Amino acid sequence: MDEPERRIVVLGKIGAGKSSLAKNIIGEKRFEVNHSATSGTSKCKAESKSLSQRSITFVDTPGFFDNTGRSEEDMKREIVKCITECAPGPHAFLIVLKVEKYTAQEKAVVEKMTQYFPEDAFRFTVVLFTHGDQLPEETTIKEFVQKSEALSHLVEKCSGRCHVVDNKYWNNSQQEDYRSNTFQIKELFNSIDKIVEVNNKGYYTSDMLHAVTTKLEKEKARLPPEESPQKAKEALIDSIMEETPGVGLKTLLEMFLGGVVKVVRDGELWGSLGLE
Repeated sequence: MDEPERRIVVLGKIGAGKSSLAKNIIGEKRFEVNHSATSGTSKCKAESKSLSQRSITFVDTPGFFDNTGRSEEDMKREIVKCITECAPGPHAFLIVLKVEKYTAQEKAVVEKMTQYFPEDAFRFTVVLFTHGDQLPEETTIKEFVQKSEALSHLVEKCSGRCHVVDNKYWNNSQQEDYRSNTFQIKELFNSIDKIVEVNNKGYYTSDMLHAVTTKLEKEKARLPPEESPQKAKEALIDSIMEETPGVGLKTLLEMFLGGVVKVVRDGELWGSLGLE
């Protein structure tokens, strides 16, 4: 029996711990973790692995919602790469935040994310906190969230789905302890499985993701059989960049995340969320 596939796109501000989280979940040193003063994922990176009887594709992204100082053209290319890596669409988005004082800066990043997400896309979203060692003793992550009106509002949009890990200290905790990555990551995947079930065993897609999937299949068919699928992705990224010279970063993000949210099951359009 084939393992169920789970494509997961990780979003969050620079320094939130996205790459460490990816390394923790995949369990191997496939994601570069930068601990310098200017740390943060600079390139979109996707890795796949069989894990917990699931085929996981984990797409780590740069800070799409931060003021990174990088050129708009560079960031556009990384968004296009993310789209091609998660096509035909992710089963879940992870919004990654740190357990810390929720400042105006953090609030601005989250508000920016919510501007790009259509309301129904939150049906596919989980909030995941890193730096769990900062969680006060005897406090659960849901209790921590309840202390902030803005965080509570975000988690409510995600139907209450929120979890916490610690990329440094919780790896050696007892398996059944709340402050254990083993326990929390198991709970995270349970939440993702429930998202898939609630959405008719489908994944999130948009007009752009659907178009990219079609183009990717054509590109693969055009290449000689000995060429790797990655070659087709790279060629498609170049093609999309050439076709969208006047499309701004904001518009491209909206095309990826926005628009009508559609659910696809077994390769066929199952329905449009929020529509009759």
